[in-house]
Amino acid sequence: MDRQNGMLSVTQLNDYLKMWMDGDRVLSNLFVRGEISNLSLPRSGHLYFTLKDEEGQVRSVMFRTYAGRLPFRPEDGMKVIAHGRVSVYGPSGQYQLYVDDLQPDGAGALALRYEQLKRRLEAEGLFDEARKKPLPAMPMRIGVITSPSGAAVHDLQNVLGRRFPLAEMILFPSAVQGAEAPEQLTLGIQFFAASELVDVIIIGRGGGSAEDLWAFNDEGLARAIADCPIPVISAVGHESDFTICDFVADRRAPTPSAAAELAVPDMGELLQSLWMQGMRLQSLLGGRLSQERRMLEALANAAVLRRPEQLLDRFRMQLADREERMERGAALLLERRRTALARAAGRLQALSPLSVLARGYAAVEQEGRTCSSASALLPGDRFTVRFSDGLVRAVAEGVELFEREEKEKD
Repeated sequence: MDRQNGMLSVTQLNDYLKMWMDGDRVLSNLFVRGEISNLSLPRSGHLYFTLKDEEGQVRSVMFRTYAGRLPFRPEDGMKVIAHGRVSVYGPSGQYQLYVDDLQPDGAGALALRYEQLKRRLEAEGLFDEARKKPLPAMPMRIGVITSPSGAAVHDLQNVLGRRFPLAEMILFPSAVQGAEAPEQLTLGIQFFAASELVDVIIIGRGGGSAEDLWAFNDEGLARAIADCPIPVISAVGHESDFTICDFVADRRAPTPSAAAELAVPDMGELLQSLWMQGMRLQSLLGGRLSQERRMLEALANAAVLRRPEQLLDRFRMQLADREERMERGAALLLERRRTALARAAGRLQALSPLSVLARGYAAVEQEGRTCSSASALLPGDRFTVRFSDGLVRAVAEGVELFEREEKEKD
């Protein structure tokens, strides 16, 4: 600052105004009511918007640290109450509202948070019927998450004991309203999911105002129910309105008593069904026995059982017929074999040397070998002459060969 003429630079002026505003007790801690417009949501996570009313507007910024804590999503046209401080942004010379908290304005604040969370979880598929698990037909252990001192736990005990006394109820005590309730309810779901102690879970409470039931609209609780591998029944005691817990649970019951009726079968109805099934089985068995008895009587009255010799006679006739055919076949085969043997014997007889000898011829043998030529013998050789009726043993006095043979030798 030029002390001689009192002149300030632009930067000095902005710095002075910033220092003055930052030191003001009102401007450093105030609430401002207005309507959001020109909302900008850059990737940085900061929120930039204008807060306006009918006659004025102020530029506002909410940094990522605070914006990440908001339980709802700001939108253009939304009426809000902003808390923060007013200061000057030096580079632009404009004052703006630095917001550290933002709440919807009016009685619809809770409803707005509810609708925004509902739309977001529905878009993620947490309410889809396809992902919901069926309830077990006959659970033996029921997990209950509710207040141990409320009427809901007594209603559940009464209904479970009356309908299905075989089932065991395991209670996870939890607050059902107030700031600590969402965390305790979520811990109950996570406990039963990890321990696998129960077959089905009932979570809920009796009726109350929207504020009393708000713990069942918690996002963390909704995601725990969606991830739970055990079927969950939501039993928040209200008829017309739904909580987020109702939408994400596998089944919804209007009251804890109705949840107990959904969770377990009625023992009386089971006994009645078993009795009816037994009667039906007895009837079917009686009919089958009657049918088998009639069949047995029909078989007993059959001719084959009354006179079994008739069946044997038929078999005897079949056996005799087959014996006769076998005998005829064997005789025919034997005759054919005899004829063939006679023909073969005739051919052998015609070729037999004995037949030749019978016609006056003789065979000369020497040392068991047949001599077919005179040249095979030498003078003085002993040999045998075979006739058809006997043998003659002889000695060759001399050997004379025919001229043809002598010429062939030459």
